[in-house]
Amino acid sequence: MNISKNPLLIDHLAASYALGTLRGGARRRFEVLARDHASLRAAALIWQSRLASVAELQPEVAPSPAIWKRIENLVSVEKQAQAMRAAQIAATVPRSGGNWWSSLGLWRGTAAAGAFAAVLAVVTGVNLNTQLSSQVQQLSAQLSSAPAIEYVAVLADDKASASILVTFDPNSKKLVLKRVGDYREQPDKSLELWALPPGQPAKSLGVMTGDAVVRLTAADSDIRNSPVLAITLEPRGGVPSGTAATGPILFKGALIKTPE
Repeated sequence: MNISKNPLLIDHLAASYALGTLRGGARRRFEVLARDHASLRAAALIWQSRLASVAELQPEVAPSPAIWKRIENLVSVEKQAQAMRAAQIAATVPRSGGNWWSSLGLWRGTAAAGAFAAVLAVVTGVNLNTQLSSQVQQLSAQLSSAPAIEYVAVLADDKASASILVTFDPNSKKLVLKRVGDYREQPDKSLELWALPPGQPAKSLGVMTGDAVVRLTAADSDIRNSPVLAITLEPRGGVPSGTAATGPILFKGALIKTPE
């Protein structure tokens, strides 16, 4: 089966790979295939970026002391209930003769202790579920406002080593360029991103700063009409507007539409 022709399978495998649920031989096979298929590498990087952004959106929060207190109370009450049941059994067992099974004190005490523990467990569970639901709703709202990725490109050097991940959000008209390689330009040089529409001159989409993540504004038409993106090495600040590239192409890659 040609995996590159099955975008749904690619997306599922990439998600499992990024989450860490793809293990053993399956994970190794995915890594081998990713070396030869840019779409696999792109999908894996997209999912890793998505999961990283979710972690960044969700601030680190220590569990509420009230939650730990409820758990301690629940454990304590269960222990007390067990002790009460044991005490009731010991108190109602006849010392000589008598029918132990007919002891109403035993059953009433045991039932009362069990009912008390059950009520407290229900109340604690309701409180925990309410807090969890609130946290889930908050995270869902954050995810709904996260960027939508429609196009992605993995720009690599002539040795096929990935250097820059490019994604495009059509809603915000933003290109996000993330450095994933070790290349760093000299202080007097800049990296410039170019769209390469077929049969037309290359169009500059902007100049990268030295930051690990760079955001550039781009028109939908520039992205949709350009199957390939490239990055050239230019003098600091890039070439003058409207002029062609002057430096060599360092990184290049196909612009891929993500599965809907």
